[in-house]
Amino acid sequence: MTLNQNVDWNEIESLVKILSKTISKLPRTFSSITTISRGGLIPSRLLADHLGLEKILVDKKKISSDSLFVDDIFDTGNTFNKIISKVNDPSKLVFGTLFARRGKNILNN
Repeated sequence: MTLNQNVDWNEIESLVKILSKTISKLPRTFSSITTISRGGLIPSRLLADHLGLEKILVDKKKISSDSLFVDDIFDTGNTFNKIISKVNDPSKLVFGTLFARRGKNILNN
């Protein structure tokens, strides 16, 4: 069963604010945000403003572990599986998303 939920701009801005506060509490900093062109551009741009990051990298073949990876939704896990092999140190990857499908996480996708 597919459930479609519409979200308005105010909700997106609110979620970005919550995510930026969570990321700001991490014991590390990021040099940039990395994203994919389909889905990740808008949350990446908004997060960059909140976090004071000037560099947004899109559709890169290699991803630095000091770059925050951002996507709009964690759904099937396909995006995560595609990008994890591109990260120079996968154990240090931080993957931020505004939405996650109920019951999904990186361990059971």
